[in-house]
Amino acid sequence: MNTKTNMKALTQEELPLENNFKSLGDKLIKAKVGVLPLPLYVVLAAIILAASVYNTLPADMIGGFAVIMILGILLGDLGQKIPILKEIGGPAILALLVPSILVFLDLINTSSMEAVTTLMKTSNFLYFYISCLVVGSILGMNSKVLIQGFTRMFVPLVVGTILAVSAGLLVGLLFGYDIKHTLFYIVVPIIGGGIGEGILPLSIAYSSILGGSAESFVSQMIPAAVIGNIFAVVCAGLMMRLGEKKTHLSGNGKLVKSENNDDIPEEKEKEKVIDFSLMGAGLLIACSFFIVGTLGEKFIGMPGPVIMILFATLIKCLKVMPHKMEDGAHNLYKFVSTSLTWPLMVGLGMLYIPLEDVVKIVTPAYIVICASVVLTMITSGYFVGKLMKMYPVDSAIVTGCHSGLGGTGDVAILSASKRMALMPFAQVATRIGGVSTVIMASLLLKLLS
Repeated sequence: MNTKTNMKALTQEELPLENNFKSLGDKLIKAKVGVLPLPLYVVLAAIILAASVYNTLPADMIGGFAVIMILGILLGDLGQKIPILKEIGGPAILALLVPSILVFLDLINTSSMEAVTTLMKTSNFLYFYISCLVVGSILGMNSKVLIQGFTRMFVPLVVGTILAVSAGLLVGLLFGYDIKHTLFYIVVPIIGGGIGEGILPLSIAYSSILGGSAESFVSQMIPAAVIGNIFAVVCAGLMMRLGEKKTHLSGNGKLVKSENNDDIPEEKEKEKVIDFSLMGAGLLIACSFFIVGTLGEKFIGMPGPVIMILFATLIKCLKVMPHKMEDGAHNLYKFVSTSLTWPLMVGLGMLYIPLEDVVKIVTPAYIVICASVVLTMITSGYFVGKLMKMYPVDSAIVTGCHSGLGGTGDVAILSASKRMALMPFAQVATRIGGVSTVIMASLLLKLLS
């Protein structure tokens, strides 16, 4: 009798343990790293690691993509989940800095480095990414938002840019920085439209003008862009609080004051079935536009990326590109920006973000210069917007997007201020403001050189 009772008690005690193990197992199976199920990610990571350790990892595009994809997916996912960090462009920060730290600590072996080097340098993955991102984003932008955004945001954007550049140069002078260095390596990267559409085209332009590899300029400009984005996010949060306390200053997602509610409508993308043949056409268009830039550089003397941007903008404004082809280029842009951005950042972090150089660049004075640029941009957007009968809080936030990390910065800034409805205007500030900055900086550098 006692034996049966004891056995029954033991069984009841073991059941919760079994249930806990089952629950834990279910959670592990359902857990994901990015879009990959955790078990699958672990298996793939183990395969790539084993190949790297035993020197069987292909030293070409296949091996290079395997390394940067497996790291990029993990770091991008962590950057989107870690509190606070996810609000300030965490995926880009982790994808750039963690690989740099791993290389600095000599934790990435030779075969992995060779594969990534082949992909990034020999195969020019960096240039491929640039052409797809720039051409696809411009051709895919809503033309109505593009035109109306110019008319509504032109004055605050221009005034903000001029004042921000002036403030950055002045603060740089006060700290003993050379004006040319402050302008081209601190101020311009902050307001250049992010990494993909700003710093990377700038790096190629700088390379063609000054000589040297384009990638070597990336490490000199990225710290300013990252720091500027952090300040922009913090300021957006402060603007949101100001709008909550003084409601008459805030449109809560509306930019222009209007009695007839004729504000520019929010840009909405229609759900469409992706045609992969159109994506192939988009790839051809992106590569061809990049080649237009290289061809134009030979005869005009202007940096190729700048010509590519101008050509894409002209084609969009003239509406000579068939809509299906624009859709193909934009779908390719969405694939590249969604799937390859963090892996690309890993490659840049491994090869072109030397930790020692970054630490040397970032000083208290450097941080103050970055802060002065962003604060001036947002403050000017506030007061100019108020004079133009815009909601000053919302105008300041949108203008501040010009000093963020491109699309990633837009999301971080607008989510921090709870104003995602302002995304069309943020895109205008980021893309148009960034493109204008890239063009003007490239022309000025060529003139000064």
